[in-house]
Amino acid sequence: MGAGALVTMIGLAGVSPRGQMAPKAGEWPTYSGDLAATRYSPLEQINATNFSKLQLAFRFKTDNLGPRPEFQYQATPLMVNGRLFTTAGTRRAVVSLDATTGEMKWMHSIEEGKRGEAAPRQLSGRGLSYWSDGKDERIIYVTPGYQMIALDAKTGLPVKNFGTDGIVDLKTGLDQEGLDLTTAEIGLHAAPIISKDVIVIGAAHREGGAPKSKTNVKGFIRGFDVRTGKRIWIFHTIPMKGETGYDTWDPDAAAYTGNAGVWAQMSADEELGIVYMPVELPTGDYYGGHRGGKKKGTAETSLFSETLLALDIKTGQRKWHYQLVHHGIWDHDIPCAPILMDLVVDGKPVKAVAQPTKQNWLYVFDRVTGKPVWPIEERPVEKGNVPGEWYSPTQPFVTKPPAYERQGVTVNDLLDFTPELRAEGEKVASMYKMGPIFTPPVVSKWEGPRGTLMIPEVTGGANWQGGSFDPDTKRFYIFTNVAITSLSLTQPENNASDMLYVRGIARNPDPTAKPAPGGGGGGLAVRGLPLIKPPYATITAIDMNKGEQLWRIPHGDTPDNIKNHPALKGLTIPRTGRAGRIGVLTTKTLLIAGEGGFATTPDGRGAYLRAYDKATGADAGQVFMPAPQTGSPMTYMVNGVQYIAVAVSGPGFAGELLVYKLGT
Repeated sequence: MGAGALVTMIGLAGVSPRGQMAPKAGEWPTYSGDLAATRYSPLEQINATNFSKLQLAFRFKTDNLGPRPEFQYQATPLMVNGRLFTTAGTRRAVVSLDATTGEMKWMHSIEEGKRGEAAPRQLSGRGLSYWSDGKDERIIYVTPGYQMIALDAKTGLPVKNFGTDGIVDLKTGLDQEGLDLTTAEIGLHAAPIISKDVIVIGAAHREGGAPKSKTNVKGFIRGFDVRTGKRIWIFHTIPMKGETGYDTWDPDAAAYTGNAGVWAQMSADEELGIVYMPVELPTGDYYGGHRGGKKKGTAETSLFSETLLALDIKTGQRKWHYQLVHHGIWDHDIPCAPILMDLVVDGKPVKAVAQPTKQNWLYVFDRVTGKPVWPIEERPVEKGNVPGEWYSPTQPFVTKPPAYERQGVTVNDLLDFTPELRAEGEKVASMYKMGPIFTPPVVSKWEGPRGTLMIPEVTGGANWQGGSFDPDTKRFYIFTNVAITSLSLTQPENNASDMLYVRGIARNPDPTAKPAPGGGGGGLAVRGLPLIKPPYATITAIDMNKGEQLWRIPHGDTPDNIKNHPALKGLTIPRTGRAGRIGVLTTKTLLIAGEGGFATTPDGRGAYLRAYDKATGADAGQVFMPAPQTGSPMTYMVNGVQYIAVAVSGPGFAGELLVYKLGT
């Protein structure tokens, strides 16, 4: 895993040697609270004795920040010097609010026309970035149409000397000849990361289950000067001829294959000058027959796909890399920020970086060298039989910490509320292939198998919300969805794609027949109940010095469709947890997370913001919210008062930012 120079240099003019200052007490200046992505705050005014007494300080509605309301509001705001900064609305407006009252100080948005309407990543995105050199203050964000904009943090006006009148067109300077980048399906939902006066920008594409083509724009990573917007460096995540990793590709496939971007959040170690980035799959997510390639003598394939990548923040040069999945065909792209942790393992200090993943493993490395802190073993996995596909004979298996949730599917995973429901579940499952993690997808046949059952499902496990780390106790916390899906392939119809296979399920040859029990894809069910037994959502705590699990609890109350199901009448159903995209927040005394999905509660239809004892997972309080959490929570303090902010939304409920404090 030695260093390599897989980078094109454009120039270093204007890059200051100074990094950003450490966060001031009580502030939340980056998407994850700090560049280490810990989602931790040392604040403790809000604690187990008073959490349930929280009251709304203010609520900020986003209905009119775009041409239509937004019902999937995923933002996490920043707080610097008494001001909240956040994205909001279907046009991805940026607003500055008084952090104590919610009064809007300024709002900025641009009209992108067809460019924005055709963007693969729309809505308000997940966040933005703040930078200051002590004199100038800037907000940096990326529009749906993939333009990077720098605003004066005080006024909201574009910074004239940044790019062209405050805008850098990210569809230029992508090192991809012969591709019409004006229509290229590329964008970004994540917040940029800024370190050492360098802005690092990743890329996101359309979901890759059924790509229109095996050819797509490549998601190369770039560094920009924070003052001028000038491109400093670019890293080719699909290597070009002569670059490190090129020999892990079929040369033709390396030329036409796209994606392999970093659509998730990143993290950075300013002392080491390294930015850590989680790279996704190449085109497409479930069929890799068009991108086969293998380097002799190693398990690595199609670098730098599904790889944790460490780059020099100033030059973009590769420090080290580790591929987590070889030739992925499960959509196990790395979805969230790596978390930097200073640990003591077997009596020795370790500067670690820990990567949560969709497959429910936490991969832990020395962040200086890239060496695994605990063994990661290459183990044989099943070879599939999809025509034209190539299969990696081995995959990396994490030995420590243990998986934070279920992996793979057996009969024992099926619902077991009653013997009758278990029998019906077995009948549904019999039409599918079951197996451990890395069981390959199949070509779907109506008579069976219709697909390969998989836990976790393709969205995880963990996803973009990631986890949280307490640097005092060295404990890691993560929310996990527990759901089942079917991975099945079919040939595309009506020239919808030039791929040989795309994700899909075989049709019933009898068009008059009723739908089969359990359906397919993500709708696997028995009488409307999930095909698998609970819990359906959990939070897990791990001791990172020891690599051992401390506790795991269901997060969220039992959904209405289970509590009120006639087949379960008279049964005592323990809390099952409730699915969602839930980020967790750790403070000095609490672990905090909101519920996903609407439910009927004693306080009305909505969801609860919940607090837990960090050491045991025991309930420590709850506060009613009118809609479920859809953006990760954060906390801050102004004038001696602690606040908690969380974005909520859902079907029929347009996005709002709720901000809580203790009542007077």
